[in-house]
Amino acid sequence: MFDTINNTAGKGATTHQGSLLTKQHQAAHCTIHQKPTPMIRHRGRMTWRPQYRSSKFRHVFGKASTKENCYDGVPITRSVQDNHFCAINPRFVAVITECAGGGAFLVISIHHIGKVDPHHPRVCGHKGNVLDVKWNPFNDFCIASCSEDTTVKIWDIPRHGVLKDITAPRKELQGHSRRVGLIEWHPTANNVLFSTAYDYKVMVWNLDCPEQVIKNPVKTISEHTDVVLSMSFNTDGSKLATSCKDKKLRIIDPRSGRLLQEANCKSHKASKVLFLGNLKMLLSTGNSRWNQRQIALWDQEDLSVPLIEEELDGSSGVLFPFYDPDTHMLYLAGKGDGNIRYYEISSEKPYLQFLTEYRSFLPQKGIGVMPKRGLDVCSCEVFRFYRLVTIKSLIEPISMIVPRRAESYQEDIYPMTAGDKPALTAGDWLMGMDKGPLLMSLKPGSRLPDHYPDTRAEKTLSGSLDGPRYQSHSGLLELAQLDIKSPNTFNDPRKEDKPQDKKWDTTSNGCDPLQCSPPKTENELRQAFYQQQNEIRRLMDLLSQRDVQIIQLELEIKSVRNSLRGSH
Repeated sequence: MFDTINNTAGKGATTHQGSLLTKQHQAAHCTIHQKPTPMIRHRGRMTWRPQYRSSKFRHVFGKASTKENCYDGVPITRSVQDNHFCAINPRFVAVITECAGGGAFLVISIHHIGKVDPHHPRVCGHKGNVLDVKWNPFNDFCIASCSEDTTVKIWDIPRHGVLKDITAPRKELQGHSRRVGLIEWHPTANNVLFSTAYDYKVMVWNLDCPEQVIKNPVKTISEHTDVVLSMSFNTDGSKLATSCKDKKLRIIDPRSGRLLQEANCKSHKASKVLFLGNLKMLLSTGNSRWNQRQIALWDQEDLSVPLIEEELDGSSGVLFPFYDPDTHMLYLAGKGDGNIRYYEISSEKPYLQFLTEYRSFLPQKGIGVMPKRGLDVCSCEVFRFYRLVTIKSLIEPISMIVPRRAESYQEDIYPMTAGDKPALTAGDWLMGMDKGPLLMSLKPGSRLPDHYPDTRAEKTLSGSLDGPRYQSHSGLLELAQLDIKSPNTFNDPRKEDKPQDKKWDTTSNGCDPLQCSPPKTENELRQAFYQQQNEIRRLMDLLSQRDVQIIQLELEIKSVRNSLRGSH
């Protein structure tokens, strides 16, 4: 009888254990096929929130550009610095590249997509590797760069693009004693630049002075005990937030250098910090004590405890945060990742709402962002990334698009945004004035008249020419400039004769072949060879353009003949 009871008990235990295993299997199966609801820690307690809520940005999706619309063959730097390695504005793409004998970066016209000429001219005036580049937010033709040679340099980019190597900067800032790792422009004051180096100092520079070499910054901030990892300004630039290698977040008055707030959170090792517009909050990305990548939200008036912390994954790459104050969307792109997560931020709990993510099989080394005034509003584009894909030597644009059926301008997703005009001068800001950015509308036709050359002509030319695989950007830019200044150059016989009379006066990258002395060194010979190659490509582009115009004229003549025959 006891055996019977034991057998029955054994069967019951086996049945109960089997049901438990079945439930566990079902739970695991559901976990695999259904994304779990994210868990957030609110000031020390666990809370659960629904995964989705009503939002006009719920269905935002990332659209990658085709290979033909990417920048291919770019020799991206092999530096291990945790920076973006590129900078974007509506006219140019700047990317740090490899260069023998010093540091350099490329400046490519935004419309010159496709294969990049391997001998494309560079900005190469640094003696050490370039670590960071940033465009002036109020001047699309001014860019700052910092380097391992302890200097910061300000460069003027020609309006028709870089046609020859640029080695002489407009200004050079000398003050740091070790390599300079980060630079940031002030968001509202003109010609105010911040730099930080491995000497643990943050320096404030006024570029409105007449000196070409500036050795004394207007302010030196010495509140950090280790390397500064990131800097971020609030909307009007009256506060500066920094993350440091000593695991502390700081909010500093950038004019006086006085420390306003400091956070020392043992459970969150911050690497990047970002002001979230007018939400009075900070966002930091970093690692937890278990070495999990996580993000944290902070009240900028109280940095004692984070508002929320959320763990993401166990990857090791640094998370770069990007925030759009117009749509309140937060984007997270990790170094070495192929995905870009995006969230919606609100001023009330649960603060952070996960939307979805863009995924790619190609990892990114760095990433740049197009300013809002450079977006395509006709396709409902609300954000645009430029991913640096090292394994493909590729710069890949990624457009974040709100799906809308209407093709007209959508005012609800394009509010007034920060424009390209400064609100203050450097002197006004240094005297104590604070002012928010000057806003502009993105509605087509509502912008102020643009006094710069129309770069859309460059796009038309680069898309219409059927030249070789390696297109000469210098030739295209010169051709575009020529076409803009005199549209009837190729149709006017009087202007047609002038180049034939002085056919040897044509210059390539600013060098006259007849006036140049014969090359005496190997370097001069190589430079002359590159200039000759550029000249050949430029002439080929001119020939291709004339072929295109001949075809267009033949089509016009044919259409006129057909219309005349139809009338008879």
